[in-house]
Amino acid sequence: MNDIGGWVWWLVGAVALGIPLVVTAMPEFGMLAVGAVAAAGTAGIGGDLVLQVVVFAVVSVALIAVVRPIANRHRSQRPQLATGVDALKGKQAVVLERVDGSGGGRIKLAGEIWSARALDTDRAYEPGQEVDVVEIEGATAIVI
Repeated sequence: MNDIGGWVWWLVGAVALGIPLVVTAMPEFGMLAVGAVAAAGTAGIGGDLVLQVVVFAVVSVALIAVVRPIANRHRSQRPQLATGVDALKGKQAVVLERVDGSGGGRIKLAGEIWSARALDTDRAYEPGQEVDVVEIEGATAIVI
């Protein structure tokens, strides 16, 4: 019976580390799996067990030390692409029906008709004027 090479065991370990990566979505398991693949490569080219373990440890720790802070930084940033009503804030619209502080006016915003109210209750905007959307409250655009 042939002995299974050490590189096979490292690949089995990499797959075993990939399972909790998928189940828990913890990227650290993926980094450890990459370390196991590197150790399998070391075993495949004839490195002894001590060298394999050292390669596994160095690659895994290096990935965790470098990739994890970058991933955390990206996770904590706000998305650059605004969607939904957040994407409408700051857009220009055209007044279709008189807009004042009491509401009841209409604007055309991003190709759709919206009810609108002036932010400044003393201001009124006449049809044809361009206004800027500063806020969306429910289905009403607040404009200046």
